Amino acid sequence: MLQPVDYFKCLSDETRLRCILILHVEGELCVCELTHALDLSQPKISRHLAQLRQYGLLTDSRKGQWVYYKIHPELVPWVIDFLDETIKAVEQCVIYQQDILRLKNMVDRPVGGSCCK
Repeated sequence: MLQPVDYFKCLSDETRLRCILILHVEGELCVCELTHALDLSQPKISRHLAQLRQYGLLTDSRKGQWVYYKIHPELVPWVIDFLDETIKAVEQCVIYQQDILRLKNMVDRPVGGSCCK
């Protein structure tokens, strides 16, 4: 079992924190949605998602050729509480607002498992 310091080290990176916060709010997202929302390259997003998965914060599933990520359903309760409180703290943060707005305005957003046209 990971210690709290391991979780905080993992989430100390801005990209990983932005990924996990948007996933915490939105639920399951495809890599292309996260790439669009965070306005970062696919390899960079994928690398950070792999680290979050390695630490047990995320789980992934494949739907056809696309990979979707979500918060691990068996995440320890204090981490969920931490994410809830962090969302409250960053709701007025410009970067977070821009991430959510870009996701909401994404054209051809995946529906029903079809992604990244």
